[in-house]
Amino acid sequence: MTDVVVVGGGVAGLVAARDLAKGGANVVLVEASGVLGGMVRRHTVAGIDLDMAADSFATRTDAISRLAIELGLGNDVVTPDQRGAWLMTRDGRTSPIPATGLLGIPGTPMAADVLAVVGQKGALRAQMDSLLPGPVGSKAPSLGELVRRRMGERVLDDLVVPIAGGVHSTHPDRLDPDRVAPGLRAALLRDGSLARAVLSLRSRAAAGSAVQGIRGGIVRLVDELVADTETYHVDVRLHTTATAVEEHAVEVTGPDGVTERLVADHVLASTPDPRRASAADRTGIELVTLVVDEPALDAAPRGTGMLVHPDAESVAAKALTHATVKWPWLAEAADGRHVLRLSYATPPDGPAGARADGAAGSGPHGAAGAVSDAGGPAGVATSLPVDPSDPVGVRALRDASTLLGVRMGTDRVQGVARVRWYGPDTTAAGLADGVVGIGEASTGRGLSGIVAGARAAAERILEDADLGT
Repeated sequence: MTDVVVVGGGVAGLVAARDLAKGGANVVLVEASGVLGGMVRRHTVAGIDLDMAADSFATRTDAISRLAIELGLGNDVVTPDQRGAWLMTRDGRTSPIPATGLLGIPGTPMAADVLAVVGQKGALRAQMDSLLPGPVGSKAPSLGELVRRRMGERVLDDLVVPIAGGVHSTHPDRLDPDRVAPGLRAALLRDGSLARAVLSLRSRAAAGSAVQGIRGGIVRLVDELVADTETYHVDVRLHTTATAVEEHAVEVTGPDGVTERLVADHVLASTPDPRRASAADRTGIELVTLVVDEPALDAAPRGTGMLVHPDAESVAAKALTHATVKWPWLAEAADGRHVLRLSYATPPDGPAGARADGAAGSGPHGAAGAVSDAGGPAGVATSLPVDPSDPVGVRALRDASTLLGVRMGTDRVQGVARVRWYGPDTTAAGLADGVVGIGEASTGRGLSGIVAGARAAAERILEDADLGT
């Protein structure tokens, strides 16, 4: 009998299957699509190999750096350019993102860079946080409500909405603070104010950049994980759909249409239960990548990019990453050209899609894109070339010109591609009792958290005295 069946071949599934097999377990990994890695994949635009979605990971923990070392990529972990990102407010104002914040929550409300965004009135209201009793807002169900109660509407709308919303592709009113900012509630109660809690969490974080990347792209993690599934003899079954997921068995339909029941001691799933009664609740995400030859961008007019208020009237994009400023290795590969990545909450011709499996945000300030299983309707989770003069290309070039303050014509564009995905699914995974949930469907967004969760689940199973008996 199989020791473990892992459902879903995104990053969470690959990490769990690799660790289990390396530890001696007999593992079957089933993936509905024909591609492993979920959204952590590569595409080529104008001859440049790029990540299709996530291009960085949070460094709040060392989960990714430790995995990279194990996979032989430790020397290729890189830090982004330190010029930082900018933001655009609801009314179209642009400013550098304040230096001492957490998801847009200011650690020093009266700092000059905060005043430049929220104004004196907004900063004074935020400063009142220091006069409120610690318990005020500490039980708020969302990050948005917590900030609203402690610092007021202006800080929420001008700072937290574009920054936290851009990083996590979700409005702060729908973000669980315990998932996106672990320890924030406890620090608020301990330190007595939200600003002091932010400074406390920042002081305890590891020194250095809040995010890092991999030279050559985050996708190299998947390359090595896939290679390890072969090394450790994981039975990988592509084009195999799980139709029922139980504590000790998974019913699957293979590419030939034949149904099989895989019996196992343990079952891990990075996808929601296939028989879940509740519908998925998620937004669409579209990433449009431009490769342009525009010398005016050499000066990095908006640093590593911009996060945009979702209701800003002047642009449709919710974030722009100036990738060749953010990553020096990419600038070298681009040979003088510029790579611009724009993300949109919904594509112009309908909702985007791909089944959710894993992590992270979608802007220059954090890890871009959810990490989800590939698959779904035609054109989903697929890089499609775009004509610069068609509506998608024109829209992206117009938004990039507005956000960067540099007018660019189609004659400067050397390549355009679009990729569509689903955002995070806020509906509970609904897995059966005994099934171990991993990935975004169960543990929330963030590549680091997803990897840590998958590895912890694998470790618990390997410690089970009954494994393989």
